Amino acid sequence: MTDNEHEIEQPDERVPKRVIGTPAPGTSMLGTAEATDVDKDVPGVTLPDESKARKAEKIVALCFTITFLAAIAFIISYVVFQVGSPEATGVSNLALGLSLTVAILGLAIGIVIWVRMIMPKYSLVQERHPMASAEDDREVVADTFVQGANESGFVKRKLLRRTLLLAAAPLGLVPVVLLRDLDNSKMPGAKFNKELRHTVWGEKTKEGKPLRLVVEGTGQPIRAADFNSPGGILSVVPEGYQHDLNALAKATLILIKFRPEEIKSGVRQNWTHDGIVAYSKICTHVGCPAALYEQNTHHILCPCHQSTFDAADGAKVIFGPAARPLPQLPITVDAEGYLIAQGDFEVPVGPSYWERGDAERAAREKGGQA
Repeated sequence: MTDNEHEIEQPDERVPKRVIGTPAPGTSMLGTAEATDVDKDVPGVTLPDESKARKAEKIVALCFTITFLAAIAFIISYVVFQVGSPEATGVSNLALGLSLTVAILGLAIGIVIWVRMIMPKYSLVQERHPMASAEDDREVVADTFVQGANESGFVKRKLLRRTLLLAAAPLGLVPVVLLRDLDNSKMPGAKFNKELRHTVWGEKTKEGKPLRLVVEGTGQPIRAADFNSPGGILSVVPEGYQHDLNALAKATLILIKFRPEEIKSGVRQNWTHDGIVAYSKICTHVGCPAALYEQNTHHILCPCHQSTFDAADGAKVIFGPAARPLPQLPITVDAEGYLIAQGDFEVPVGPSYWERGDAERAAREKGGQA
């Protein structure tokens, strides 16, 4: 073996190690020009005090680390806190909102401190120049970028660079995790979405009988013969669920008594009894209680955003932001003359959500087959 061959095989200990996220030794951020020395005195440029810059560097690194931990907490919260009930949904929203806020705030504070306390300060005089671009603009932009990159300390300050990359990594995963919601069958809230399509009106009592309609507040069952004044209105709930707030959030009704000639084609006649019609009390806009009734016009008004429904014509929307009618509940009477539910609502109650389209399509197909 010759001396030249021996020299080629020996590693060069003078070559500095390359750090991940930085250009190769001896090259600039763009890979063309040499790195600019930002430590020299430049007129109009005030360099930061190195001791203060090092303290600021640690603060920025702490902010980026907090961002990393908060982003990880967001992902964990999304998996751990399910949305099977209104209470669980509130906890989930609080955990997700708080963790994402801390993550973004930590990243923003870190970047602001980085710029204000580590990068140099400029005193610039802006001179007027021709509007037409010069041919060497690309070179100027490249030089400016290289200078700014070096002045930021991204290459020189390894702690800042590494903690920034650490903080950005889980933030990039956040939208990927949320994309799971596009698959309704696998999303964590899939079971909750199915529950939104049904109410307890489809349930039976312990004796296997349909649920009676009882007056909200008193729990008194309602005889059809006693509710015989045209224009009357009652707020009713399912018997046995008077204190179940989760059930009442979807199952509360309003009963309205009509004269036969007042009922229009929009009302499902076979779902009424002796002119008594039952509608969901939950507004289809944002879920407020729609219980203000104008007897002369048969209009149901939601007090929150003034959505107005025609009770005599299937509770169709005639004004306001609501996009669909109040669902009608099929009712009849039992052997004792008390009003009971024939079954559940045909379509989901309350505000619209994007998964409810399948339920409405299934209901229309079922109605066509019938």
